Amino acid sequence: MESVSIESHETRSGAEGLQAAGRGGERPRLTAGDWEQAALDLIAESGVGAVAIEPLARRLGVTKGSFYWHFSNREALLQAALARWEQSDVEALMRQVDRVADPRARLELLFRRTSRELRTHVIYAALLKALDHPLVQPVMQRLSQRRISYLAVAYRALGLSRRDAMHRARLAYSAYVGFLQMMLQLSLPRMRPEEFEEYIDHVSAVLIPPEPPIALNP
Repeated sequence: MESVSIESHETRSGAEGLQAAGRGGERPRLTAGDWEQAALDLIAESGVGAVAIEPLARRLGVTKGSFYWHFSNREALLQAALARWEQSDVEALMRQVDRVADPRARLELLFRRTSRELRTHVIYAALLKALDHPLVQPVMQRLSQRRISYLAVAYRALGLSRRDAMHRARLAYSAYVGFLQMMLQLSLPRMRPEEFEEYIDHVSAVLIPPEPPIALNP
């Protein structure tokens, strides 16, 4: 699991005046991004409910005043952390995959790259457990719809009809979500690396339509 490396260690103070100190006192040595990253690490390890200001401050080795310099409350941090994850999880990956011109090779690369993004899988699985949270539900709904739409466009590029492309996109996404829930939430034994690679090969073979046969001249 990735961790946030912080070089500064501020002296702890009492609870009194922490928010005032964060707003108008010492300048913070941490950025908002550092707090967002730490929140995502905590979500991956212990779930959304574990995100709290004091544990994060201890984790980062700072006072709570550093937090209040950037965020008004826990909900503001959680919203910013989720936005950070959504942007990096979808946009960065899609930009890399979009560089591949061939639609079949693009889908194969998407499946393989997605299968290797272990950290975002863990965060995704943790967020699935918190769909009743008012900040989590819209992010997951938006992200899922974006992924399904992206898959549908990719399948359309292979020549599938609009309806068949959407069916295939939903099937592919359901396979992804179901696999995460099975492996991470049910705590099933982890697959060996070679077994997992074989599984990804099988998924690609099943979900990516084969190339049409080349017509031979009579």
